[in-house]
Amino acid sequence: MDAVLLALAAVWGAATGLLIPRAAYRFAVEPEEPWRTACPAGHPLTGPARGWLGPARCAPCAAPAARVPETPASEATAPGAPASEAPAPEPRATVTPTPPAYAPTALAPLVTVLACVALAAATGARPELVGWLALAPVAVLLAVVDRRVHRLPDPLTLPLAAAAVLLLGGAALLPGHAGSWTSGLLGGLALGGFYLLLFLINPNGMGFGDVKLALALGVALGWYGWTVLFVGGFAGFLFGAAYGLALVLLRRAGRRTGIPFGPFMIAGALTGVLLGALAG
Repeated sequence: MDAVLLALAAVWGAATGLLIPRAAYRFAVEPEEPWRTACPAGHPLTGPARGWLGPARCAPCAAPAARVPETPASEATAPGAPASEAPAPEPRATVTPTPPAYAPTALAPLVTVLACVALAAATGARPELVGWLALAPVAVLLAVVDRRVHRLPDPLTLPLAAAAVLLLGGAALLPGHAGSWTSGLLGGLALGGFYLLLFLINPNGMGFGDVKLALALGVALGWYGWTVLFVGGFAGFLFGAAYGLALVLLRRAGRRTGIPFGPFMIAGALTGVLLGALAG
């Protein structure tokens, strides 16, 4: 049963992870810009959910371009004909390489698979696993977008918080769960309130998107209790501080250089959930 569960989690992670690059590309814009509707080559992004779901590259970019065979030099000029009267050779078709717009998200499917498998291994066949597997791809998508443009879009953070409440609320109604829905709700309020306080104290150091993300992460961490909430929340700050210190030591950033904090919040929450699931 454990092997089957892990295999199903891996398949789910792969299937959803392959959808992340396109969505991340469309969401990764500056706050004043609209979501992208075309690929880097200008082709409209079409498909399910108004083009939000689909492979990384659009169909025209993925299809191989047709080539026109080169005219041999011996056929370019008829025998005995003056060079000035020789027919001009047909131009060769050139293949324009597709811009590597999705290169920064190439690891997203792998990360999603690893996260889903880890969650399945730690949680086992408990009802809350459905919630973890549903939330994991969205969390990876948020991490990718924040990494690229330092932004956590509202269409992702707010539904993620609502989904966490509903999914864990459903899990709480089923036998065999190892958490508390009430504790999860309080955890979301506590972590969200803490990040809101940090935002009010220093708006330049903490984005309001981080506050909204903290609501969902607090619900997930609070499901397993206050200790897990503290560990997961602290781990996010620890991971972010370690990354910032590494950049400073490598002279790739200064003390005032902003870093995307969302990926570290998510990594810390994943650490806390894994620990809570193992202890549950």
